[in-house]
Amino acid sequence: MGPPVGTTRARPDREQLSRLHARIRAAGYIPHAAPVVAGDITDRVMIVGQAPGVVELTTRTPFSGRAGAELRRWLGRAGIGSGELPYRTSITKCFPGKASGGAGDRRPSPAEIALCAPWLEQELALLRPAIVLLVGTLAIERLWGRAPLSEVVGRSRRSPELGGALLIPLPHPSGASRWLNEPANRERLEAALRRLARAWRALSGDKRAGRVR
Repeated sequence: MGPPVGTTRARPDREQLSRLHARIRAAGYIPHAAPVVAGDITDRVMIVGQAPGVVELTTRTPFSGRAGAELRRWLGRAGIGSGELPYRTSITKCFPGKASGGAGDRRPSPAEIALCAPWLEQELALLRPAIVLLVGTLAIERLWGRAPLSEVVGRSRRSPELGGALLIPLPHPSGASRWLNEPANRERLEAALRRLARAWRALSGDKRAGRVR
């Protein structure tokens, strides 16, 4: 996943990230592939979702559909404004199509996940984010480990594999999910957003003091 990081982050290489984005967008392993990714090398927070949705297929911007609007509301509650949107990527980079049952999008296959895995690894190695938001079960399984949402949402932990980045799991903000219908799960989300708010404030303080990773 990249080398461990110290207290001082190496000089960002924006051109290197631009080249990586170009390679990602030129790839694609499914029919009508249109990889989607967005962000800047200076972003200290990375959002990792499952895959782009049908709206993102048109806008070419991650989290630009209804689920993205809900996610931005969550970020706002944690103190991250619309002008401070973090780096946005996903486990797989192309819209996988609708689920066969018609409710939500199709979950990417293990083969698609494996094919896209090197892209995410390179993004993480280049950005070396301080905070990684894991949005939905697929991202949680990939970077946290397999566990029920009720056991991980509201928690956070440091990842030695990612140089000590703080992992914060979140449920998927899709309207197709019924997980947040339960009051206890809504409180778990609030706990996760409080953790994110504290980490964001600490990160913003480090930026002002010149102590970014």
